[in-house]
Amino acid sequence: MKRFLGMVSLAVLAACGAEPQGITPQTSGTAASQEVLMPPPAHEKRPSVAPAPVPFFNAPASGVAYGYAANANVQAFSEYYAQRGISRAVLDDFFARAGYRANLIRLMDKPGTSRPWYEFRRNNVPAAKLAAGRRFYAANRAVIDRAAQQYGVPAEIIVAIIGIETNYGANKGNIRVADSLATLAFDYPRRGAFFQNELVEFLKLAQEEGRDPMGFTGSFAGAMGMPQFMPSSYRKWAVDFDGDGRRDIWNSVADTAASVANYMKVHGWQTGGRMIVPVALNITPQLQAVIDEKTALNYTVAQLKQMGVMPLATVSDHEKAVLFRLETAPNQYDYFIGLNNFYTVWQYNHSRMYVTAVRDIAAGVGAYGL
Repeated sequence: MKRFLGMVSLAVLAACGAEPQGITPQTSGTAASQEVLMPPPAHEKRPSVAPAPVPFFNAPASGVAYGYAANANVQAFSEYYAQRGISRAVLDDFFARAGYRANLIRLMDKPGTSRPWYEFRRNNVPAAKLAAGRRFYAANRAVIDRAAQQYGVPAEIIVAIIGIETNYGANKGNIRVADSLATLAFDYPRRGAFFQNELVEFLKLAQEEGRDPMGFTGSFAGAMGMPQFMPSSYRKWAVDFDGDGRRDIWNSVADTAASVANYMKVHGWQTGGRMIVPVALNITPQLQAVIDEKTALNYTVAQLKQMGVMPLATVSDHEKAVLFRLETAPNQYDYFIGLNNFYTVWQYNHSRMYVTAVRDIAAGVGAYGL
């Protein structure tokens, strides 16, 4: 893998009507958060970064403007990271060319929609997507199966992730990642800390890969390639599986399949384990409170049984599970427990509906018993 000299070598969706928020940006910020991310240790003085004017310059009709290098926040950011392994020349060159895109702020500020499952499934698991998944798998079976075998993750899960994220690579996004991350890092205070961190990861990524940072494209939030990895996810989990010296998640199905599988393995995928089991129950205030908890494997199946939850398929009492419901028709709900592999996929995108859709796409491609 190519690396520029002098660079310190250091070791991620689709908007899905998520629960209070995976590989796409999930961390939360506050409107008052104006400082650069990744603070120094407690004994080290942190740079003071004044709030940027909003907007700090006027974008032209195209929605792209240039001039970040003159911004006080950017200057403080550059000074801070120039002392921590990123060349000042690289930083200055990047901010001289990165563009502000006002439309990205509008996209990020769209109110989140809480679509019911029956609408979400119709939009994300249509028959056409299942058929396309089968074609995609058939056309790339050799490399996908090899990745599945090496990492212990079903091939159909790999296919499903690529399918729900980018329609099997057809919709990877065409916005310059440099523009997305610069705009959201310095003109979107609510999530600015998260995107400043991703910007740092992106600059390191570009130097490690020996590429001009202006040459990367992705989603409006900076997620990249067929699996929509954020830069930090790319650096941690992307894989060069075809052996050409590059981790090409934009064009290489082999690299993409292995990167998705590697993510799942690192995040706890258990080979042969189930994801979701339907249950029967009479809803009580206690069970509703459990459903409303943040997603985590806080209970064993045995504990949920003691609360009145009856699995409708065989599952070990000792397994950890999360109880959830899906609205299958207006004001009608089905109930489920999500097991370890459910939680693994949830870490990719923090939506219970997303995880269920991945399971359903995988089933449509040919993986049963998940």
